Amino acid sequence: MAFTKSKKQTVISTAYALAGCILFAAGVNLFITPLALYNGGFMGIAQLIRTFLSSVFHLSFGQTDIAGIIYFLLNIPLIFLAWKMGRGFFFRTMITIVVQTAALTLIPVPKEPIIEDYLTACIIGGLISGVGSGFVLRGGSSGGGQDILGLYFTKKFRNFSVGKMSLIINFFVYGVCLCLFDLMIVIYSLIYGVIYSVACDRVHIQNINMSVMIFTKKLGISKAIMDGMGRGVTNWDGAGAYTNETSYILFVMISKYEVNELKQIVKSIDPNAFMIFTEGCSVDGNFEKRL
Repeated sequence: MAFTKSKKQTVISTAYALAGCILFAAGVNLFITPLALYNGGFMGIAQLIRTFLSSVFHLSFGQTDIAGIIYFLLNIPLIFLAWKMGRGFFFRTMITIVVQTAALTLIPVPKEPIIEDYLTACIIGGLISGVGSGFVLRGGSSGGGQDILGLYFTKKFRNFSVGKMSLIINFFVYGVCLCLFDLMIVIYSLIYGVIYSVACDRVHIQNINMSVMIFTKKLGISKAIMDGMGRGVTNWDGAGAYTNETSYILFVMISKYEVNELKQIVKSIDPNAFMIFTEGCSVDGNFEKRL
């Protein structure tokens, strides 16, 4: 049964990652590139190199955007960092980078923009590509580039996120764009980058902390949580104000993606347990981020 559950989770995670790759590529190629806007992060660096090759060496690539291939080459040094973060993560990331590169290369860039209004295209493109990157991270993988760096630094530093790493790299990318292109291109590219980062962080639920208070009259829940999830639990003894019956109050910090697992453990022991979930807590201290 445990093997079946693990296999099912692997399939779901892989589906999230692959769907995220396609969404990201679609958001960039269909809405951002046709307006000559620039993605942030390593993809933005790849687009700048593509523009350099086109304008300086006058290379023509038709409707094929070679930025995806350049993005793949830029990721080669970061693959070693992915290996240090775990073999499972490394292999998932390799598959994701290959699929994302293929999607970025094969999804044709329209000759005419699908949406001609820059602000609307930034919002829609940012939401689609940001949700796509969030799905990739939610599947326990990464699309490479700033995703690998973001996950690495999120594990090392508290209150850090992949979205924040994207914003940091974006300052560099858009700074270069400011020196080379029209100011409006930079402004709209920056708007797209901010929307992308926010959407990515909202979908990447492993990055969202939650505090949980559990009220129960049954014993054994604390041990089940510690054994099953590896999370620490704080206990208090209490009493119901109306019934004056003894009640146990448990407090635990988890990531948002662990909510369903916690509910299953609690309900298996006490179906009548009362739980309060508080999202977006800031944590300082010994709390393990599981990304």
